[in-house]
Amino acid sequence: MKKYLLLVIGIISATVAIGQLVSPETLAKRAKRKNLILKEWNTDQRSKTRWLDRVTKYDQEGRKIEEIEYASYGQKWRITIEYNDSTGLINKEVEYDDRDKPVRIRKYDYNENGTKKRQYNYAPNGKLQTVKVFEYIFED
Repeated sequence: MKKYLLLVIGIISATVAIGQLVSPETLAKRAKRKNLILKEWNTDQRSKTRWLDRVTKYDQEGRKIEEIEYASYGQKWRITIEYNDSTGLINKEVEYDDRDKPVRIRKYDYNENGTKKRQYNYAPNGKLQTVKVFEYIFED
């Protein structure tokens, strides 16, 4: 098990690029998504009515920066994502409701290898509501 863990850590540390932990596959996906806006549409097969379901926006580095889910009445929710410039990891996510008012703010702590350590969930007024702890277990 220790050999496997060391191998995984070695692979992860070998994928460091521009100060962030990413695999070559992730870099290739990001390159294809630079400044992309992806719109997902639904179509009713009987009436052939088409409506917008989701919009996902990516930045100039191909990282997801916003996601909006729609319903027949308009926006259901929206999430914006901010990244740490030096590490490339997510700094903060803000979740908005159907009236575009903030309902939750998520901030993260990371382990040395770039995996999430803790997720802090705050109310819009800044009060800490919950903390999620991530535990990684490698089995043989």
